[in-house]
Amino acid sequence: MEIRPGILRTPDTCFDRLQDYDFPPNYVEIADPALGPLRMHYVDAGAPDAPVVLMLHGNPTWSYLYRHMIGPVAAAGYRVIAPDMIGFGKSDKPADRSAYGYDRFVQWMRQCVEALNLRRITLVCQDWGGPIGLRVLSEIPDRFDAVLATNTLLQNCDAPPLGVAGWPGEAIAAWIEMCRTSNDLPVSEFVAGPCVTRPTDTILAAYDAPFPDARYKAGVLQITCGIPVAEGAEGLEANRMAWRILEHWNRPFRTAFSDRDPATIGWEPIFQNRVAGARGQDHVRITDAGHFVQEEQGPALARALITFLHTNK
Repeated sequence: MEIRPGILRTPDTCFDRLQDYDFPPNYVEIADPALGPLRMHYVDAGAPDAPVVLMLHGNPTWSYLYRHMIGPVAAAGYRVIAPDMIGFGKSDKPADRSAYGYDRFVQWMRQCVEALNLRRITLVCQDWGGPIGLRVLSEIPDRFDAVLATNTLLQNCDAPPLGVAGWPGEAIAAWIEMCRTSNDLPVSEFVAGPCVTRPTDTILAAYDAPFPDARYKAGVLQITCGIPVAEGAEGLEANRMAWRILEHWNRPFRTAFSDRDPATIGWEPIFQNRVAGARGQDHVRITDAGHFVQEEQGPALARALITFLHTNK
């Protein structure tokens, strides 16, 4: 479904009867000077005046990834906001790959935070949720109270101990090249691949739901090409600035990486050692999970998050 030239919107029927995902839809309008207004979807659960937990997904997932965490965290006394990034989930999808860029993803998400006037935020970030969410935090730090980071990174191309030696490595480099040269990809297979236990076909179909055909996947393909892996890349200097903010940001920052995700585990000690608020925290490991820890061990991650929230009231 094309709502205006160049902008696609996944038909609502694609999201009928998804397993364990019965959250009512909410939308906020995002202004883009080049593209015009874009509709961003988000889940909103819990008391409107409660402290906010902002759950940010990565690629190629959407808010469905957090379905096992939203309810328990809301029941614990928090307002959960789980957006779908532009190009993902129920949000609008520019059809042209040139519409997407790392800095643009950051500004779209910052607009979401500001338009909803979110404050007292605990950021939960995984995969691209980290590079995007931590950049937003660095730009408007007074809106954020804490961070729980899982299976994520903030690339800076710096040598150890400031960065990870050899990152991104051959596997990530191959993933970037495949996305650069492809016009389509099997979304659900890229969710299933890094899992310790393969999700059921019904669950995998839910990850495919936002993308009825290849036209809807421009964001999924292009975001990977935006990983700043070399000097001069878009977002790299802004990432370094974000690190300078985080090095002095002394609000609680805890890592909860999984035990079976070689793609990001090297960043765990970088966050623990460089972020001011990470020192002295009770960092945890989530067992029996690959990269998409929320999918495989969502209840365990929710318990770790609730403990963290209660500890830092």
